[in-house]
Order: sequence, then C-alpha cells, then structure tokens
Amino acid sequence: MKKPFDLSGRVALVTGASRGIGESIAKLLAGNGAHVIISSRKIDDCQRVADEIKADGGSAEAYACHIGDMEQIAGIFNHIRESHGKLNILVNNAAANPYFGHVLDTDLGAYQKTVDVNIRGYFFMSVEGGKLMRDNGGGSIINVASVNGIIPGPMQGIYSITKAAVISMTKTFARECAGAGIRVNALLPGATDTKFAQALVKNDAILNQLLPHVPLNRVAQPDEMASAVLYLASDASSYTTGTSLAVDGGYLIG
Repeated sequence: MKKPFDLSGRVALVTGASRGIGESIAKLLAGNGAHVIISSRKIDDCQRVADEIKADGGSAEAYACHIGDMEQIAGIFNHIRESHGKLNILVNNAAANPYFGHVLDTDLGAYQKTVDVNIRGYFFMSVEGGKLMRDNGGGSIINVASVNGIIPGPMQGIYSITKAAVISMTKTFARECAGAGIRVNALLPGATDTKFAQALVKNDAILNQLLPHVPLNRVAQPDEMASAVLYLASDASSYTTGTSLAVDGGYLIG
C-alpha cells in the first residue's frame, strides 16, 4: 500500500531550521524518512538540530547558509550537488523582520535587509533548487510566507510587503516549473509561538488585540506548521501547486 507521506530516499533542504517553525519542519520531514540538510546562519545551532534528529534515528546534516548572501547560496547548492547529486524538497523558511514600527519611519538598512532575505533570498534559493529538481525529475518547493502577505500586519510594513511578494513568487514558479515536475506552494502561518514572533505573541497588549480576530482564539505551535509542510512536501499533495495554504486559526476569515 502506498504511503503518501513517506519521504524515504528524498533529500530535503530547510532554511532557518535551527529553531522555531524551521526546526519543527526539519524534524518532521526527517521523521518521515527524508535526509534533511539543516541550514541557518549559525552552524552550531544547525548542528544541534541535526544531532537531535540523528539521535532519534533520522538522517540529517548541518550546513550554515545566510540566504541574504548570494555567495553562500551558491556554496550550499554546490555542496548539495557534490554530496547528494539531487534535491527533492526545498523549504524556504529563513526570514528577516528587523523593523517593528510605522512604515513611514522605515530606514534603508531595515528595508534592504528584509528585501535581500525575504525576496532575493527566496528567489535565488528557488532558482538553484529548481535547477537541481529539473535535472532529477522534479520536486517540491515550499515557501513559508505569512498571513501578513494577505492582510498587512500593523507596524510590520516592509515585512508584510515582502511576504506578499513571496505569495506572488510562489504562483510564478508554480506556473513556469510545472512542466519540469516541480510543484511550488506557500505556507501562510498565523501568529505562532516562536522566538521570531515574540514581539507579537509575548506582548499582552498586541495579543489581546489579535486574538479576537482568530476564531480558534489562540496562537499556533510550530509543530502545527510542520504538519502542513509535510503535506506540501509529500506525494499526498501531488495535484497541489501554486496554492497558499493558510494555517492561521481562521484569522483570514475576516
């Protein structure tokens, strides 16, 4: 009997995988049979996650890569070609959100850092990953966007703009890469209890404003995002491409 969530024999790259949503994604993909490349800016944090996966019987390795740096993007894909010869799953999860404040006060440094990681980084990670997939019969790319790409988050202007771009990017790659057997989808997390989102989920004033708009009346846990990514990465979603899957407790209902 076919097991639609079985990832045995597949190589997966997860960026921003040293903590939070990325760590949960990496561990779940490995738990379903994938060899997972744990990537983030700091190798020590990546190695911890890889070691925990291996201790649990999974297959993983750590490789530091800052996706805001084009040379580092080239480096990780050279490594994948030389070490594995293929890539089946790419999860673009690393993100930057250095500025929290009124959009009119956004400075050039915060703008550039956010755009370099969230747009340029996702784009060229997808280009390089897509080339490897095209050469090996296809694959699945999952872009972690945000509900802020649909409804801009207050005081998160440039971040929200870049996440809207990720949603459009997902559709573009899905349309153009389908012929190569590459599926491209986006995950749209709602408020999730991570260090990355602590400015929101650890601020009672903001949380009290947010939760009345979330029908499930709570923030999510990282594992709840990972389960959605497993679906998008696996054969369970074999007829799904170009979609944006909101995992938001109902926030986008309005």
